[in-house]
Amino acid sequence: MVYADEEDLAIIKEAARRYGVSEAELIRKAIHRAAMSSRIWDEPFFSKTYKRIRNEGYEEAKEAVWREQLDRYRATRNGDS
Repeated sequence: MVYADEEDLAIIKEAARRYGVSEAELIRKAIHRAAMSSRIWDEPFFSKTYKRIRNEGYEEAKEAVWREQLDRYRATRNGDS
């Protein structure tokens, strides 16, 4: 059996109403997130490391990432895949 504070249950009830799902669904998702965050994985999440292909600073790297994300966004807006 699981016990919860009345205030937390009221928040869950309101969220369920707002999202149009059952309270049980929100609780199941929360339990799943808690279980996954506590899980110990057999292997590291990132198993490879990549060598830098050019010498760029933090700002240049950040700009390149944002530029790539913008290009992907524009491609989806234009119907490209």
